[in-house]
Amino acid sequence: MLEYFKVVLAKVSFDKGLFEKELWKALKNLMLNEVRELKKWCCKKFGKKHQEIIERCFTKFNKQLNLSV
Repeated sequence: MLEYFKVVLAKVSFDKGLFEKELWKALKNLMLNEVRELKKWCCKKFGKKHQEIIERCFTKFNKQLNLSV
């Protein structure tokens, strides 16, 4: 699943709204170890372009599950 979401995020990265929507889907469907890996990957690949979205999504996700990723 992780690889699938990476492909999807890469394909929709041109649109901030789609990127955020697909990132939320990924976060809801991945296991915790995959979420950690996805965060690293997103920051590396899209950190400059979508930093705000990445921070917002992962911060809200962390609070919901009481995690520190």
